Amino acid sequence: MLHVERGGDGPLLVLLHGLGATGEVWKGVVDGWSGSWLVPDLPGHGRSEPIDRYSFGSFAAEVANHIPREPVTIIGHSLGGVVGLALASGWFGVEVTTCVGVGIKVQWTDEELAKAAALAAKPAKVFETEQEAVERASKMAGVPLRHGVSEVDGGWAPSLDMKAFGVGRPDMAGLIMAAQAHIVLAAGENDPMSPQEHLKELVPEPVEFPGAGHNVHVESPSSLHTVLAQLAR
Repeated sequence: MLHVERGGDGPLLVLLHGLGATGEVWKGVVDGWSGSWLVPDLPGHGRSEPIDRYSFGSFAAEVANHIPREPVTIIGHSLGGVVGLALASGWFGVEVTTCVGVGIKVQWTDEELAKAAALAAKPAKVFETEQEAVERASKMAGVPLRHGVSEVDGGWAPSLDMKAFGVGRPDMAGLIMAAQAHIVLAAGENDPMSPQEHLKELVPEPVEFPGAGHNVHVESPSSLHTVLAQLAR
């Protein structure tokens, strides 16, 4: 079961969080959006149940089940950005008009992939107190979380299913080529995971958020509103 929150009226904005986070990271963006919005916790994250196998396609398939069959704009952060690109292909029956991928890591070394695979093989660490688990979950997500932990046998643990770390390297060029939507890639000026020179190998004019790091949607939600307003024009 996927945990999904929705509100507002008008054009629908779907917001997809990054690996380890939850839908709560979009609060600042939702609060300034004039249309309707839909925000899930991705499978194996927060208040959503895990799935048997994690791939960009399996994430997209689960999310697609909850998106109305109407034109939507998607903003996805990091992992969520890749899931948004998968949805933009049309393979999952979702009519995406614009997909904004923020802070996507597009280049991976073999060492980085091996480290991610090793994390995927580890069990979730159990802590004695809820606060310790919250601190661990927030550290993994890179942003403060309130809904990122669960009570388990022996204490508390991050809700993140560690197997999600094994999602692998995205075929960014293939996803962009397959997209049936307007694609925008964006990242903070100081985002080490998504430097502009990497994005420019995929799109001619990526968006740069001055002064922002990897989590621009938390650091400066209004920056995303500005991008959406520009796209609307």
